[in-house]
Amino acid sequence: MMHMPRKQRRPRSKLSDVALRAGVSAVTVSRALRRPEMVSPHLRERIETAIKDLAYIPNRAASILASSRSNVIGVVVSSLTNGVFADYLRALHDMFQPKGFQVMVLNSRYSPLEEEKAIVTLLGQRPEALILTDVDQTPYARELLEHAGIPIIQTMGLTDRPVDINIGISQFEAGGLATRHLLDLGHRRIGIIAARLDSRTRNRVAGYVDAMKKQGLHDESLMEWSTLPSTVKLGAELFETLLARRSDLEAVFCGNDDLALGVLFECGRRGIAVPDALSVVGFNDLEFAASAYPALTTIAVPRHEMGRLSAEIILEIIRGSGKRPSASRIDLGFKLSLRASTKPSASAAGRKLSRSISTGPAT
Repeated sequence: MMHMPRKQRRPRSKLSDVALRAGVSAVTVSRALRRPEMVSPHLRERIETAIKDLAYIPNRAASILASSRSNVIGVVVSSLTNGVFADYLRALHDMFQPKGFQVMVLNSRYSPLEEEKAIVTLLGQRPEALILTDVDQTPYARELLEHAGIPIIQTMGLTDRPVDINIGISQFEAGGLATRHLLDLGHRRIGIIAARLDSRTRNRVAGYVDAMKKQGLHDESLMEWSTLPSTVKLGAELFETLLARRSDLEAVFCGNDDLALGVLFECGRRGIAVPDALSVVGFNDLEFAASAYPALTTIAVPRHEMGRLSAEIILEIIRGSGKRPSASRIDLGFKLSLRASTKPSASAAGRKLSRSISTGPAT
């Protein structure tokens, strides 16, 4: 058997090697890595080429000790697959990366305990700031955040007790607005379907319950939910279960747009005309909402603005004047995107949906 000679492993490149290859000083290379905006584009390009040629790996631990800066922004999101967070993360990357920061994202999977672990992991990386997509942390996680000594921004929801800075919307009021829209259209038997039941969803459901109770219309038989992840398929299944119990349903508020899309698909399969026989409202205004058939009425949440403003505030604190916003809680508000999936209640609103339901595909 022939043995191939072992390939000689090249020694790990040093900062001085990069400087020599790029024809600049080691100080300039260090500055380009830590504060790229302070180095001309021409020099940055030479340095980046040298780094790639030499497969140079910066010694982050040494860099942190030398400068007291990690250039890392820690982010904990509830999900890496939910489209809700796409615009949010894009805004963070677009704001931080040109300033020389790396955005380190961990997934909590909607679990407070997983979020706690993610916070511990990120704080171990000595980030310059932490951004969270929830406002309800475990007691231990909150204690860690309060003593972290860095900017902490809680987003998506609102809380009366921010750890540091809170940027979001009232999920309770948003759920109430979606429900009041259906009430204003004359609907009275308004159902709700929800999934995952994280703190944001629970607050939306609470907003629905409050709006229905104020009209004397609250009925638990109009509510259907699951602890499973929110999906289009689950939306169809929850709607099917709700409809089997309440065939007199006039409208349905869905806790997420993907659930609402499932409702639209199930209505199409059963021959239920939306919005003539049933009005449907979603939540989040994801990209597909405007392209659905019929186009989905939904609550629009300023997710991109939450990410952009979070980054803007952090950059001002750690690289700018050091000034913090005057308010610790910033309510960005929301709006109802009115589209074709809702309309005023027909005069025959009491007619049961079962009359227009078929057991097979619509013909």
